[in-house]
Amino acid sequence: MELLDSPIRKYAWGSQTAIATLQGRPAPTAEPEAELWMGAHPASPSRLAVSGTTLTDAIAADPAGLLGAAGVERFGARLPFLLKILAAAQPLSLQAHPTLAQAREAHAAGHPSYVDAWHKPEMLVALTEFDALCGFRDPAVTAADLAALGVAGLEETVGALRQDDKAAALHDAVRGLLAKPDAALVDEVVAACAGRGGAYALAVELAEQYPGDAGVIVAMLLNRVRLHPGEAVWMPAGNLHAYLRGVGVEIMAASDNVLRGGLTPKHVDVEELLRVLRFEVLDDPVTRPTQVGPGLVTWPVPVDDFTLHRAVLDAGTPAVRLPGGGPRIVLCVRGGVRVDDGVVPVTLEAGQAAFAPASRGELAISGEGDVFQAATP
Repeated sequence: MELLDSPIRKYAWGSQTAIATLQGRPAPTAEPEAELWMGAHPASPSRLAVSGTTLTDAIAADPAGLLGAAGVERFGARLPFLLKILAAAQPLSLQAHPTLAQAREAHAAGHPSYVDAWHKPEMLVALTEFDALCGFRDPAVTAADLAALGVAGLEETVGALRQDDKAAALHDAVRGLLAKPDAALVDEVVAACAGRGGAYALAVELAEQYPGDAGVIVAMLLNRVRLHPGEAVWMPAGNLHAYLRGVGVEIMAASDNVLRGGLTPKHVDVEELLRVLRFEVLDDPVTRPTQVGPGLVTWPVPVDDFTLHRAVLDAGTPAVRLPGGGPRIVLCVRGGVRVDDGVVPVTLEAGQAAFAPASRGELAISGEGDVFQAATP
C-alpha cells in the first residue's frame, strides 16, 4: 500500500473549518475548503506520497498491475471511482447525471454538456448531520403547498402538478419553471414563503444565496432530507438533487457529466436536463447501512463502478478485515489505524488515505478509529 497526498478543492460553498479540523490543521482556513479528492481524476489526482507521482501517471504506467486485468477490460486504464470528503457550508446547485448509455451517445455526438463518455452515479454518507435535497416528492403535496401561497403566477405550475399522471405532472412543472425563468415570480414566491416552515423556509433560505433563481421554486418539488451520521443518500442517474449543508464521505463514478437545474450562475441546459431526469416520486431517499460483519457495514448500490465499506474499530472490535477485490482507497476519518495488505502496511490518522493495488487481497485493519474503503465490487 502507498500513502496518498490528496488535493483539496476550494469552492465558495465550502467550509473553513471542517476538513482542516478533521486533518488536525489550524482552523479557520483562509479560504473555504469544499472537497478532499482521493483518486486518479485528471483534474486533481492524488499523489503517491513517497515518489510524488500522481496516481493517474502511476496507473498509466502499469494499468494491469494497479487496476487488475478485469478492471482494465471493464473500465479502461482508469480508476472508475472517486472518493471525497465533502464539506458544504452553503447549498450547492440542483443537478442530475445521465445514464451510461446517454453519456456515451451524447459525448460521441459532441454535445457541449458532456465532457466524457461515463455516467456519474454517486452516494454520500453523512459524517455529521447533513441536509440535502434528493428526488421528487409527491406532486399533489407540492401543488397544495404552492397553492396555499396565493401567488397568481404559480397557477400554471400548480395546475401542472395536479395532473393524475405523476410523471407528466413533474415534467410539466419543471419545464414550465425552467424554460422561461421569471425572477420577479421567484421574488414574489419567496416573499409569500417568509415566516412559514417546511418547504417554504427552504425557499427563503435558498433565495438568500440565489435571488431570482428559478431553482428556488424547483427545489420545493424535492424531498428535503436530514441525514444522521452513518445514513446515506444515493443519487442514481436521473435523480435531481442538491447538497445543502454538512460533512460527508462521497463516492462516485469518475465522471464530470453534470446537468444543472438551477441554484447556480452556470449554464442550465433545460432540454437536456429534462431528457435525463427521472420524473418519479422518491418516497424514501435515505439509504441505511447494512451490517456485513463485526464492526463492518456497507451501503449496497446497483452499479459496478464502486462499493463502499465502513469499519469502526474500538475496544470491542480492535481488528477488521476489509473485503478484497480490485483497486482500493482506504480513508481514516477518526482515530488512528494500521492497514496491512500483507506486503507494505501503512498507518493512517484522521484525514489520511492510502491506495492498494488490485493484486492485494483482504486488508487487515487494526487500532482504534473509523475507516472507509472505496473499491470496485
